[in-house]
Amino acid sequence: MSKATPTVVAILQARMGSTRLPGKVLKDLDGETVLARVLTRVKRAAAIGEVLVATSDEPGDDVIVTECTRLDTRVFRGDENDVLDRYYRAAQFSKAEIVVRITADCPLIDPQITDKTINEFIKERPDYASNALIRTYPRGLDTEVFSFQALECAWREASESYQRAHVTPYIYQHPERFKVLAVQGEKDYSGLRWTLDTDEDLEFLRAVYARFAGRDDFGWQDLLGLLEREPGLSLINQHVVQKTLHEG
Repeated sequence: MSKATPTVVAILQARMGSTRLPGKVLKDLDGETVLARVLTRVKRAAAIGEVLVATSDEPGDDVIVTECTRLDTRVFRGDENDVLDRYYRAAQFSKAEIVVRITADCPLIDPQITDKTINEFIKERPDYASNALIRTYPRGLDTEVFSFQALECAWREASESYQRAHVTPYIYQHPERFKVLAVQGEKDYSGLRWTLDTDEDLEFLRAVYARFAGRDDFGWQDLLGLLEREPGLSLINQHVVQKTLHEG
């Protein structure tokens, strides 16, 4: 086996057409867009060689391309609904050997947690690793890592619409075919919701960024400390129910 460092590319999926909160990835978070916050944080992950945004080729997503140009980030455009196809072609475009999947609605993503997931993947060499497979981290720190070969297999074989829309279900739903690794934390914080899908989520995220004076260099442990001091913040969006895979 070659000891050359594999090409690790983080592909962020982003689009304007969210059903519950349209345009969410360009919403303002204390002077920067949600997408800018995600990109800034992901680019701090030491294990990632490149960060690429994968958006759709629909005209409504032209504004995402404009924002990525401002943020000096490459963009790949593909099918709006077949996100698996978009991901596969983006991975080809970037010559990724290891793909890191992060969604653009996670402006509290933690580069240390992302690095941990990538490094576990590199160490254990599964086909797929995720810190959300057995959830112990707050929702919104989700990082999935998989080989290009696993992605290509899913691209060829996945036939259900939800498998095409969510990229990775075909892989982790077939542990008999793929070696799957769950990356877990020491404590269970799975009840915390730090992602963006509704107005209540946006209210929570804006409150968090306001508490950190618009900075985005705070880590997830800093946020846990904040929530210990101000437990009421978590009440803002704790009632929000996550959509199921089949809901899109």
